[in-house]
Amino acid sequence: MGYEHAEEYYSTYFHELAHATGHESRLNREGVTVPHFFGDAVYSREELVAEMAAAFLCGHTGIENVTIKNSAAYLQSWIRTLRGDRKLAIIAAAQAQKAADYILNRKSNQDE
Repeated sequence: MGYEHAEEYYSTYFHELAHATGHESRLNREGVTVPHFFGDAVYSREELVAEMAAAFLCGHTGIENVTIKNSAAYLQSWIRTLRGDRKLAIIAAAQAQKAADYILNRKSNQDE
């Protein structure tokens, strides 16, 4: 896959890195540890978490908003799948923040 801008590469890299934090030896997210089908609710939630974490990491690293349109469209597709889950944004954002903190080697308040 080619990237027109370095920012697009890093946005994708951060997204995939966020998925890696879900492994059972890391943050143990169901969307990574248990097999799910493409497009089901758990799979969709994991994609949302990874995309939000990538956005947090892009913000942390000062990456320009070049990827905003692509990220927004990607997020919208998963949000449609998860429509009706009122707690979705809060839960996904919390998991995304934990993923970003893990990648940045930050301790969570829970660990302190």
